[in-house]
Amino acid sequence: MSVLSDQERNSSIYPVKTTGGQERTVATFVANRAVQKGKPIYSVLALDTWKGYVLFEAPNSQVVDESIQGFKHVRSKIPGMMQYSDIEKFLVTKSMVAELNAEDTIEIVAGPFKGMRAKISRVEKEKQEITVSLLDTAFAMPITIDAAYAKLVARAKPEQK
Repeated sequence: MSVLSDQERNSSIYPVKTTGGQERTVATFVANRAVQKGKPIYSVLALDTWKGYVLFEAPNSQVVDESIQGFKHVRSKIPGMMQYSDIEKFLVTKSMVAELNAEDTIEIVAGPFKGMRAKISRVEKEKQEITVSLLDTAFAMPITIDAAYAKLVARAKPEQK
């Protein structure tokens, strides 16, 4: 984690309500407007999981108000501010490959094999890839996919001695 400057330490996060589906448009527009007008908006966050909301990091509420003023997809600024701890869970990504082990059963969630189940034969943590054998095919066909394309369905049963 980097050391924050005095200016960034004094910033807060302000939520803004937007038209549903226009979060990225609002984020891009306001970010560009802030740069053009020299407004100190440090970051803009439009989460896919928060429909109708965009978060702005700025030193005070007035900066956000001035930056969003007059844009048709902005509904309102939510009164108050949010704490970093409220959004931290959305910012820290957890590697899927760390949770997977050989012999686990997964479902492939993207790519040409989407929706198929497979058994993991090898996990390459450095490359973030897994090699799997498809369960829904007549013959065992090993393929290598990105670990982000896998959803864990069942853990491998531990061997009993």
